[in-house]
This record gives sequence, structure tokens and C-alpha cells, in this order.
Amino acid sequence: MTLDIDAAWRLILAVHADPEASHTTEHVTVHPGGGWAANRAPAPEVAAFLDLYLPLAAAPAFVLGHLGQSLDGRIACSGGHSHTINDAPNIDHMHRLRALADAVVVGAGTARADDPRLTTRRVAGTSPTRVIIAGRGPLYEGLGVFTDHAAPTLLVRTPEGPAAPPGIDAVTVAADEEGHARPAAVVAALRERGLARVFVEGGGRLVSAFLAAGVLDRLQVCVAPLLLGSGIPAVTLPPIEHVDDALRPAGRWLPMGRDMLFDCVLSPAHRDAARHQRRSRTSAPGDADSRITTP
Repeated sequence: MTLDIDAAWRLILAVHADPEASHTTEHVTVHPGGGWAANRAPAPEVAAFLDLYLPLAAAPAFVLGHLGQSLDGRIACSGGHSHTINDAPNIDHMHRLRALADAVVVGAGTARADDPRLTTRRVAGTSPTRVIIAGRGPLYEGLGVFTDHAAPTLLVRTPEGPAAPPGIDAVTVAADEEGHARPAAVVAALRERGLARVFVEGGGRLVSAFLAAGVLDRLQVCVAPLLLGSGIPAVTLPPIEHVDDALRPAGRWLPMGRDMLFDCVLSPAHRDAARHQRRSRTSAPGDADSRITTP
């Protein structure tokens, strides 16, 4: 009997629950850090599945950003509709990322537009703490994350941000010059609460802000084979003058249904480059309109 996806996911969850323990099945031996060796060679799709998730399951801490987009780099239509950009396999993938995270983070704008539940209802695994980054505007207290009690929920706000809805825990973090929560301060505040594995699920401006701040360890972009022609952009970083200055992270790509997932590893050098781009652009006079902002 060969290893299938369901059995592989059970193994991944076991590693996630106790990454320091030895994990050996009749098919696979998992090494520290998420590497693995096959006692019986799995099917190629199962091997890719283990390669994708085991390093995250074994990691004591990470900050991972994920975006789903069209071929022309849009995460939603101009009016905000985005529900069918990516196929069901990528939706399952996001639920698995939630199951491997301590905290799933979205901006208040995404929460208002999509009213996401941010749980792991499509896959086995425990739902993470749901973290909403408050923007400058008022919160909509009727959102499901604030009312459904399906998982712990935390509001991250700045000193000038809105108060938390009744019964919702909140933490206040430092703001940048535009009044938005600093990504590094958000990560630090979550880790102080024991939430070390952080999944930044969206939207595009929030993931871009975390990337520009140099706090992402991994960036995953799932590209769907469709063209929207216009709409809300995915990653938005400050302009550069030469292609040589672009971020070129290591990584790999793999099919995910009809889509293609780009799994990018952001080394310290890439994170430093992102921070340098941010500093260079925001220090230039007269360019405030092009700065990265957090919703």
C-alpha cells in the first residue's frame, strides 16, 4: 500500500504538533527541519505535497504571505469580486496553511470585502488565531470573525485606531508615519503572545507591506490562467530604476489544479533588499502617493 495525500497530511499534522519528536511511518522518515526520506517511494504528487508542507510543519517560527492572482497580476476585479480567481485546490492549500500557522492575518479592508471565516473547515487541523489589522476607518463589528466564536480572534490596532468590538481581544502596536501598523511590530506582538508561525493571507496591500518591510520568510503566489484586464493589483512595491534591482527570490513552482503556485523563499538578503527599496522610496520628496500602505 502506497502513501496517499490523506495519510501524508496526517503525518504533516503530527510533525506540526511535535516537531522535535521522531516521525517514522512504513513509508517515510521525517528529519529535523522537515526533510524526509522515503522507505517506499511515494507518487510524485505525494512527494511534492511533503516537500511543500513538511518544512512549514517543522518550523518553530515563520512569516508567510500568500496571494492568489490572475495572469495579469490582479487579485480581484475593480469592484472587489475575487471568489473564483483560483481553483478549489488552492483554497484547500490556504486552509492547510491556516492549519500549520499559529495566526492567520488579514487587513480590515479584506475582512470587510470578503467577510472570511479564516478557519480550517476544508481540511483536518486546528484553526489558528484570527488576526485583523485595523485600518484608519471604523470596523464593521458584524463580521463573522467577530461574532461566530469559531476560533480565537485578535484585533491589532495602532494608538489612533478603532477600539475592538465587545468580547474581542486587542493589542496596540506602533504605527508608521502614515498611521498604519508596522509589520515588524505586528510580528513582534504576535510572538509575544506565543503566535510564532504567522500566515499573512491578504489582501494585496497588506502582503505588500509585509514584503516591503522585510519581515516575510516566504511568499507564495498562486497564478490562475485568466486575464482580468484591470482590477486590484497583487504585489505592489516601490518603483525601481533597473531590472537588476528587482527581487529574485529562490523557490520553485508546482501545479495546483489548473493554477500554478510559485513558492518563493526570501533569504535575509532579499529581506534586506525589500527594506532598502522601502527606505529609498519613502525618503524621496514628493512621492507619498506611491508608498506601500496597510489596509
